[in-house]
Amino acid sequence: MTDLPTLSRRQLLLGGTALASLALIGGAPGQQPTPRAGGTFTYVLSNESPYLVAINSTTGTAWTVGPKIFDGLLQYEADLTPLPQLATEWSAAPDGLRYEFKLRAGVKWHDGADFTAEDVAFSIDLLKTAHPRGRGTFASVTGIETPDPLTAILHLSAPAPYLLSALAATESPIVPKHVFEGTDPAAPPADDQLIGTGPFVFREFVRGSHIILDRNPHYWDAGKPYLDRVIFRFITDPAARAAAVQAGEVDVAPIPLSDVERFRALEHIAIEDRAFAYQGTQYQLIFNFDNPYLADLRVRQAIAHAIDLEVIAQTVFYGYADVSPSPISVTLPKFHDASIKPYPVDIDKANALLDAAGYARGADGRRFSIRLLFNPAHDRRLAEYVRQALAALGIDAPVETYDFATYVKTVYTDRAFDLTSENLANAFDPTVGVQRVYWSENFKVGLPFSNAAHYANPEVDRLLEAASVEPDEQKRWELFSTFQKLVAEDLPAINTVAPKTVLAYNRRVHDFALGAEGDKRNWADTWIEA
Repeated sequence: MTDLPTLSRRQLLLGGTALASLALIGGAPGQQPTPRAGGTFTYVLSNESPYLVAINSTTGTAWTVGPKIFDGLLQYEADLTPLPQLATEWSAAPDGLRYEFKLRAGVKWHDGADFTAEDVAFSIDLLKTAHPRGRGTFASVTGIETPDPLTAILHLSAPAPYLLSALAATESPIVPKHVFEGTDPAAPPADDQLIGTGPFVFREFVRGSHIILDRNPHYWDAGKPYLDRVIFRFITDPAARAAAVQAGEVDVAPIPLSDVERFRALEHIAIEDRAFAYQGTQYQLIFNFDNPYLADLRVRQAIAHAIDLEVIAQTVFYGYADVSPSPISVTLPKFHDASIKPYPVDIDKANALLDAAGYARGADGRRFSIRLLFNPAHDRRLAEYVRQALAALGIDAPVETYDFATYVKTVYTDRAFDLTSENLANAFDPTVGVQRVYWSENFKVGLPFSNAAHYANPEVDRLLEAASVEPDEQKRWELFSTFQKLVAEDLPAINTVAPKTVLAYNRRVHDFALGAEGDKRNWADTWIEA
């Protein structure tokens, strides 16, 4: 077999995961305390989803729970340097059209079956078919060769410069072929399908209450995980989440931003408020182009002139967000074009645009009504702010509230919305996280978290497609810069802010947010003081 040059910063062969250079949570810099085995770690999820693995979904539940059960080929340091997980060595051909992965020997699925390259090939094919971002991530993969049980070779029709950053369990989990083959690729995996190779074994999912995972005693990384059990509790009420973590009933919880400063003063509580490279948070107000009002650019511009991004950052998010007016989040400085500025707040201009569009105020002062929704995985406050801002323009926009499953169906299947507040993570690369929102090929009724606007611009498509295969970093940046400018003009969505991940955690917890994945990592290294 021909030797291929490695794309990692150093050759990483076999052995355990190298974590020495990762940022650690729960311990002071310098000498770290020795991890302790045992204990139960309880983490709060603010919303529930039936998807517990991100093989066909990008819900927060799948992102958080899945990597504890299922491994990926790689994991990542904070700067996105790849580290081994199920793959121990990786390399790419000089033309970028062939990637070879050497797989870890002796790995078992939780049901005792052997993990092999066939599982890798099956999983990538499934991600390409069913995953909202995977359809783009693996679009150029034309075939997967498995010459032996521990080798997987990907053949591509065009270079994919983002590929080696897309292989974490949060984004591209590896699932067992013998369990998932023949099942509905779009359906939430059933409980008996939750068989992974990860550090924890699925035990129980009580809808509306909790998820329990137990330590995998046969995990390939000897001695890990340290924890005996992980419990995910669903607590939708923000005040209840705050009370639970303060009382020590749970170890980690998202809390209301209004409570953060009070929690900082508590001796037993610490606050995690970083942005993690693998998440790339970005809030958007997405227009439905199928609505004749919103298909008019003047109407979209008027709405943009009524939305104050600084108010959103400082008031709605209590300062725990950065203004991010471009389709590529400020959390991706390598690709973000800082020349794109927010629409200036100008109510007079907004009203003039609406008048010019032919939507005069009626006797009651109203012009028209729209359906305003928000993803219930996020705070309602942003939607309420938008409702008030639109009222000043004579646009009636009552906020419609749904549970998560109903919201997803309403927006992405029924398309019964006009404007929705979403947080479609940019992830770690625009081709993976941003393209899905604006690429016309990614408009597919029933596909969650994709092109909800039904936006189509052939030049935008061309730029996205060219950037997805451009190996030269400067040329790729130029393509993405032009793309950002065009989208800012077309305005299929108002990009607003990039909020920080804000979690309150008990100081007895160590290392629950590592590397680029943060709290979405697998928790093999997480431990709790006695």
